[in-house]
Amino acid sequence: MLGSLGKIIERQIKKAQAEGQLQGLEGEGKPLPDRSSEAQSDPALAAGHRIMAQAGVLPEEFEIRKKLDAARKDYALLTDPDARKAAMARIADLEMRYNMARDARRAFMR
Repeated sequence: MLGSLGKIIERQIKKAQAEGQLQGLEGEGKPLPDRSSEAQSDPALAAGHRIMAQAGVLPEEFEIRKKLDAARKDYALLTDPDARKAAMARIADLEMRYNMARDARRAFMR
């Protein structure tokens, strides 16, 4: 079965090459980006996320994750107790929103 799947994929690649669909792609001729963090994840899910990112339609959790990472970095630089308390409240809020968005996406994709 895997052999026939490989032949189908090979035919699709050859067809795309013949039609010029594999020329002028973004990043052509450049090294592949480091995706070692995806090694432990589901390859199909990781590929789906990359496709969504290229289309500009990532799930909400990814944007929240960026904000959460930035908030944690900002918190590490704070020294004022009141500012640290406010920053920790923001981190807690972002963590809750991130977990909700992640869980919602996982439930949807089952």
